[in-house]
Amino acid sequence: MSKLCSTGLRWLWLVLVVIVVDFASKQWIMNNMMLHETQPLIPFLNLFYAHNYGAAFSFLADKGGWQRWFFAGIAIAIVVALVVMMYRNRASNKLTNIAYALIIGGALGNLFDRAYHGFVVDFIDFYVGDWHFATFNIADCGICIGAALVVLEGFLTPKDKQVKEKG
Repeated sequence: MSKLCSTGLRWLWLVLVVIVVDFASKQWIMNNMMLHETQPLIPFLNLFYAHNYGAAFSFLADKGGWQRWFFAGIAIAIVVALVVMMYRNRASNKLTNIAYALIIGGALGNLFDRAYHGFVVDFIDFYVGDWHFATFNIADCGICIGAALVVLEGFLTPKDKQVKEKG
């Protein structure tokens, strides 16, 4: 057990947090709103209940259903790959492990929707004036924040790597 705690798998608790918050928020939306209903929150943010049969920005949403299993397969492959990478990481590699955990949690949250409902529940509607960003959910936030952290980490140079390069 101490071997697992010394790996990036120590951060799997964050996967569970993303899944629980995502699931609870989607359940609240489905139980309290009608499909396509809008509830204004603040001047640039609405709740808008939508079903997404595709991927990001409803990509391939109108392709007859095969995309459901295609995107599910991609999600499973990404989750497996990132869990393996977390296992190979040290637990102290916090930024990378947090990024991977957020992506895994988001991928699993949307995978559950695809497998159970046949669509992903989206409800966050960010807008400026008449321009609306694509409606999204908490799982999507986890994926995007995780991906941004992966990119950010690419710009950060660990101290021990700097020392090796100078030597």
